[in-house]
Amino acid sequence: MTAAAPHAGPDLTKPPGPPAASPSPSGSGRRGLRRFLPRFLPLTPALALLLVFLAGPIAYCVLIAFTDLQLTGQAQESFVGLDNFRRAFRDDAFLNAVWLTLVFTVVSALVGQNTLGLALAALMRRASKPVRTLTGGVVVTAWVLPEVVAGFLLYAFFRREGTLNAVLDLLHLPSQNWLFTLPILAVSFANVWRGTAFSMLVYSAALNEIPKEITEAAEVDGASGWRRMWHVTLPMIRRSIGTTLMLNTLQTLSVFGLIWVMTRGGPGGKSQTLPLFMYEQAFQNSLIGYGTAVALLLLLVGSLFSLLYMRLLRTEV
Repeated sequence: MTAAAPHAGPDLTKPPGPPAASPSPSGSGRRGLRRFLPRFLPLTPALALLLVFLAGPIAYCVLIAFTDLQLTGQAQESFVGLDNFRRAFRDDAFLNAVWLTLVFTVVSALVGQNTLGLALAALMRRASKPVRTLTGGVVVTAWVLPEVVAGFLLYAFFRREGTLNAVLDLLHLPSQNWLFTLPILAVSFANVWRGTAFSMLVYSAALNEIPKEITEAAEVDGASGWRRMWHVTLPMIRRSIGTTLMLNTLQTLSVFGLIWVMTRGGPGGKSQTLPLFMYEQAFQNSLIGYGTAVALLLLLVGSLFSLLYMRLLRTEV
């Protein structure tokens, strides 16, 4: 019978050592910094480019908007505070440009490009391959044309001796000078013609992602085409709709060349949107400070639209 092993107790021969030191905040901070730097360094060139070519010019424009800087006839600009912004809201031409910008954006982007793009995408989904190829080629060609070229083509279409009036004359229908009587609608139609391809491509991709089983089940349940579109298709592509609306709106707010080529904002300011009004004040009237203030107001309008769409795009709980 073997003797039991003695109980292993604490070694009293060794003096008790100091307790284990917990990691110091400075040490953990340095380790976090060492982990962060390798991830941040690849982004440094892009961040530098954004600061130089985006944040820098915007900051300089903000500074100029509070001065009376002019292109000619001025030795040195002076700080005028909010005078340029007060002048804008008292200027009937500016208020008219704000109204026409909203009309142009709603008619050509929110309604025209969005609705026509969705309709083309839905129709092309059911069309034969030759029809899809032909329609897609025609629509995309209008989109890839330079803005100035598209403006000249639509000017030739809407002018008094243009294609539209020639067709109306053949049909014995009354014709008119569309660029004089309805200039804002003419340029809105031109923007719809040129920019619908983007909406069509986005919606085509979104519709192709909808599982066929869902639409087939709705069809078996007796839902008509409009009910399937309203209750099945549109809810499932809601995020694509919001994204398309946001991008179309921001692009339309900055349209300049198309309107300038077709009407130059006339006649009598009837098609002068904010970009054209800003150009007129800054480079034709030489009021750089005032024109820059208008540009900042246009940037604010675009930011408000972006915040609205981003809120609508939030995932529903």
